[in-house]
Amino acid sequence: MTKGANVVLGGLTDGDVESVVVSLGWVSPTGEGDADVSVLLLDENGKVRGDTDFYFYNNPCAPDGSVQLLGKTPVGEGSEDRIGFDLKALPDDVATILVAASRYESARFDELENLRLTLSDGSGEPLLTYEVGDAGGVSALIFGELYRRGEEWKFRAVGQGYEAGFAALASDHGVDIEDDAGHAEVVDDARAEGAETAAEEAGEPAVEQVTAPTPADDPGTPAVAAVPAPRTSAAEAVPAQRKTRPRTAKKKVTLPATLKKSLAENDAWRGARLFPVSALKSDRDREMRATSVLLAVMAQVPEFGRRLTAGFGAPAGRMETFTEVSLPHGDTPRRPDGVIRVERAGKLWTALVETKTNGNPLKAEQVQAYADIAARRGYEAVITLSNDVALEGSPLVEVKIDRRRKNKVSLWHLSWAEVAHQAQLLIRHEGVANPAHAWLLEELLHYLLHENSGCHGFQNMGPAWVPVRSGIQDETLCQGDPRALETVESWERLVRQVSLGLGGELGLKVLPVQRARRGTDAVARRSRMADQLCQDGKLQAELRIEGVTGVLGVTADLRTTKIRTSIDIPAPAQGYPLSWAKRIVRELAEAPADLHIETLVEGETGGPRGTLERLRPEPGDMLPKSGVKITGFRLSLFRSMGAQRGNTEAGFIRSIDEAVHKFNAGVLAHLDRLVGKKAA
Repeated sequence: MTKGANVVLGGLTDGDVESVVVSLGWVSPTGEGDADVSVLLLDENGKVRGDTDFYFYNNPCAPDGSVQLLGKTPVGEGSEDRIGFDLKALPDDVATILVAASRYESARFDELENLRLTLSDGSGEPLLTYEVGDAGGVSALIFGELYRRGEEWKFRAVGQGYEAGFAALASDHGVDIEDDAGHAEVVDDARAEGAETAAEEAGEPAVEQVTAPTPADDPGTPAVAAVPAPRTSAAEAVPAQRKTRPRTAKKKVTLPATLKKSLAENDAWRGARLFPVSALKSDRDREMRATSVLLAVMAQVPEFGRRLTAGFGAPAGRMETFTEVSLPHGDTPRRPDGVIRVERAGKLWTALVETKTNGNPLKAEQVQAYADIAARRGYEAVITLSNDVALEGSPLVEVKIDRRRKNKVSLWHLSWAEVAHQAQLLIRHEGVANPAHAWLLEELLHYLLHENSGCHGFQNMGPAWVPVRSGIQDETLCQGDPRALETVESWERLVRQVSLGLGGELGLKVLPVQRARRGTDAVARRSRMADQLCQDGKLQAELRIEGVTGVLGVTADLRTTKIRTSIDIPAPAQGYPLSWAKRIVRELAEAPADLHIETLVEGETGGPRGTLERLRPEPGDMLPKSGVKITGFRLSLFRSMGAQRGNTEAGFIRSIDEAVHKFNAGVLAHLDRLVGKKAA
């Protein structure tokens, strides 16, 4: 679509458009640029009806499920922010849905590339794409809008920007912005404390909400919406002003920082677990137990079940789950591992579930049969679940979908690592309102992480790994070798899994940075990486951690068998170089002694370098003798890589995971003020 164009949604598909998903995406040349997505619901006059019509990172879901900010999902060039809309659930007096994004601090949209909006139906089938042209130096941008025309919904490509930021955009549409300096701090503090203003999926009261005054609180005070505050670094943050209204909401439950002292008589006693794993003897046992455990917890913990199914187009409603269901299919009935059903307003959403554990691959004929059954019976989705990680442009199994059928079946994949990641975020960081739900999630997480569960995630680099590694060391691997491409795909799966693990540990979004030219698809990008692997013998990746300036670099050098983890710190805008050097050494007092520090200088390949142990007594050794301008500092840790493919201590996959976590715990954890780590 082009700017200003509009289209009737019903004319884009043969099916219904009761549910749609809008994805906003962009590419940052530096790998660090990002923006916050927001949604405004407007009446016929183009104004919000009240402060509840504004959805953003701290208010991501409407109580009726009509608007749901689904978060980021990985794509070939980084990630996209996805928003789900249940158009049937929207109140009749909502005439327009405004979809926008805003940047923070002094950032502008002209610093980003490939600004785009994609609209898909509930099955995930893309219906239209709008590529925003030159957005200009604006800090807030309306990508598009959905609006009613009679009984139909239409979409308009807007592309309108605001130099004054989101405050100006919000004011234009009737959002009253409180002129109290403390208000922005309260909103930012609420976000830092873990989405305390988000409504519970189970329909319970919001937890410790931080809200602006409403007419019900004070008849003389107009309704005020909580506008996202600019993000500030932890060093610049000031104590937030707390609300004075009494708190009546329930306190969220998270895992305690330190466990209570055990009442066991000795260490040989093991606590009773809800989901035991000791009796699991075969892969079939593991698949059946894992499926039943997961689906049972999804049904009993609504916020967790909703977290896993929202991205698949499922509505917000009452969920029931089933295992070992028999469904007719020719002469031989099929028994999918599980079924998920969600009921909302008398309508059912159904997904068939096929699981694999212990590294077993999905079978194309099984998934194809379930897709055919789902299409015939009017089911909406087939969800596959295994240790493998799906990549854009490289499906795990090839399944043919009959597009002639009116009922479209969407095929989705979850890795066990993603399931564990979502459980970690809820129980260890965001919290849940019900203590029983918290305990169930804790038991699920213990089960998934147990060595005998078979749900450990991606664990094998594949059959091409050993020949490629040997070929690089012997210098016999040639460009164009298909085994190099297989290795790059395995590496990308590993990087995505490491991102999930680190994000679950930190409670922050951690996403791989995919640097690619505009318009380059995922398959072409991997082919280029495979050629580069044959040339220099290195597998490289970058991870962007929410709230951290700079990206975490990971390099596996197959020639030297060394793994390097690193991050670049920009030079401060003020002060003297010697003061910078002393400050770095001071902040890294608890970092590993073998941490390498390299001074980055202007116009040269590199400046002085040395280990932290050597530089501690003489920080001035970090400064170049020529007086050339310092642009930053690179911090790096090195370790040997494992050689085996399995889950042994020497395994390559484990060594990469441990290298990233060691760098985070030993370096990033001590650099809040240096790298600009912000409250999440």
